[in-house]
Order: sequence, then C-alpha cells, then structure tokens
Amino acid sequence: MGKVNPGRRRARFTKEFKLEAVRLLELGEKPATQLAAELGIRRNQLHKWQAQLRSKGSQKAFRGPGAKPLSELSEVERLRRELKRVTEERDILKKAAAYFAKELP
Repeated sequence: MGKVNPGRRRARFTKEFKLEAVRLLELGEKPATQLAAELGIRRNQLHKWQAQLRSKGSQKAFRGPGAKPLSELSEVERLRRELKRVTEERDILKKAAAYFAKELP
C-alpha cells in the first residue's frame, strides 16, 4: 500500500505513508508497538520518523535520496556540458593527429 519497492530487501515507504504513520502515533489511540506491527514496520522506525518530522517539519522531512538542492543540480548540468565539450575537443584532436601521422614519411 505505502511501500515503494516491496520486492527489495530493505523496504522503502512513501512520504505520505510516513506522515500518516506519525499522525497515527501522535493520536495515541494505540501503543507504538501495536501500531508499528499493524503497519509492518519496526517500532524504532516509527519513532525515528516522528523525530525527523519534528526536527525538519513536513516540507523538508522525508525528501528521499533523489531530492538534491537546486545548486547541486545546476552544478551537475554545468559539469556535463563541460565534459561533452572536452570530449568533442579530444575526438577532434585524435582525428587531427591521425591525419597528420599519415602525412609524415
């Protein structure tokens, strides 16, 4: 239901799943151990999510490994463009070297 990759060894959960799990924990209607068992997670994971939500807030918590700051993304794009340019220059120089090597006696 809330799992992203159920076939993997380490389960990954959506942000929505984590937010709902913490909400249910904070309602206090069930003990954390029971709630965690019903959700299919460990109790300490539930408390870890709660602490992360409290420290970072709902906007920044549970962003996942793919969420990179904009500055990092633009730096990666700049480096990709530079790599492409340098690779093209290298290829041109290789061709020129091969051409001139044929001309020499």
